[in-house]
Amino acid sequence: IQGCIMLINLTPQLQKQQASLREALVDLIRIPSVCDEGAGGFPFGPGVDNALRKVLEIAGGLGFRTHYGEGGYYGYAEVGEGQEMLGIMGHLDVVPAGNLEDWATHPFDPVERDGMLYGRGTQDDKGPTLAALFAVRTLMDAGVTFNKRIRFIFGTDEETLWRGIQRYKEREEIPSMGFTPDARFPLVYAEKGLLQCVLEAKNESGLRISGGSAFNAVPDSATLYSTHHDDLAEELHSLKFDFARNNEQLIVTGQAAHAMEPECGVNAIARLCIGLDALGTESGAVRFIAREIGEDPYATRIFGTCEDKPSGKLRLNVGKLDIGDTEHISIDCRIPVTVPKEKVVRKLSAAAQRYGLAYREFDWLAPIYLPLDHFLIKTLARVYGLISGDLITPPIATGGATYARAMDNCVAFGALFPNEPNTEHQPNERAVLKNLYRAMEIYAQAIYELTR
Repeated sequence: IQGCIMLINLTPQLQKQQASLREALVDLIRIPSVCDEGAGGFPFGPGVDNALRKVLEIAGGLGFRTHYGEGGYYGYAEVGEGQEMLGIMGHLDVVPAGNLEDWATHPFDPVERDGMLYGRGTQDDKGPTLAALFAVRTLMDAGVTFNKRIRFIFGTDEETLWRGIQRYKEREEIPSMGFTPDARFPLVYAEKGLLQCVLEAKNESGLRISGGSAFNAVPDSATLYSTHHDDLAEELHSLKFDFARNNEQLIVTGQAAHAMEPECGVNAIARLCIGLDALGTESGAVRFIAREIGEDPYATRIFGTCEDKPSGKLRLNVGKLDIGDTEHISIDCRIPVTVPKEKVVRKLSAAAQRYGLAYREFDWLAPIYLPLDHFLIKTLARVYGLISGDLITPPIATGGATYARAMDNCVAFGALFPNEPNTEHQPNERAVLKNLYRAMEIYAQAIYELTR
């Protein structure tokens, strides 16, 4: 496991940076950096822009050279010298908080309890990004000379369409290798293809429904606007689905989760549609969701058994449903790395067409798959094993979509540890501070090794 890797003693420097890391994270979490496209004259709204400016301010205070790019599409912070560049990519935008009543604390007013810091972005991705940034500061304090440049690239719309990182790629230097601190340890060697699409049709049912807030989050509520609820309430009660009634609204509740693991949540949209379909609704969108997907995160009725050895099963999430003048279903689909996208689109389109729904692609991110004997995979796995003492957990494949896809020779590396609860995209998102500090140590040793 050790190979030619030799760890350096960074204990005093790491301990010195822990309080500073926590303080910086609190400041960054307080900025509600949810995409609000075009608001205030900024590409993704003032919240995202404020977060970008704040992280550049933090990096500048740590001794990095900083750059605010293209009017707020991206930014970067760099240290070191040399022709070759190691890239570390993180993102500053966050998904919406959802129902504030589901939070024990305010999502943008971070609170520490029982060694955990609560707030939107603590796990995804402000906390890990800052852990890596402060890891470089510990190396600087230890007097390390970098044989390569280290550049932190800060993205601004990772949770939506990746326009910030694309603008960076069009305008700036591309790292020769790197990682993104936006997943789990040991590291991610394969990421499924990410297809986001919309199914749409004219509303001829008279229903009015809204549910969900993002493609890539399991919706925890779905609302039917109507004065007639009794039959539906009786049906939902018989199905043991949670719901509430509020004047002219019936609200079905579920449990939020990340779309890469929809089986970890409860899809409120699916449950509302199942109830409505049992009553004989004429809505094509409702019938499609209830009959073709239901509560099956693998959409087996549409795709059959769709999986491969490197990355596992296909997963599908109905993230949003909007029925007004038209019907719109927003779908997030994580496709195994060896399965052709065209095969999935063909089957999904055919199923939708049976209900009068037209298919429209919203976004597509191709899969990545690096062999386990790749230099970067072996180096990062060795460093993680030496620091953590975990010599058993293998590199993993995931349905997550990280910035590792954006550039060659790049993987997702931490910051969650094996078996650590994943709370990103959920109420009460939180970071275990001792684990974040341990991640900082792993990042410091990894960056040291990659810049030899």
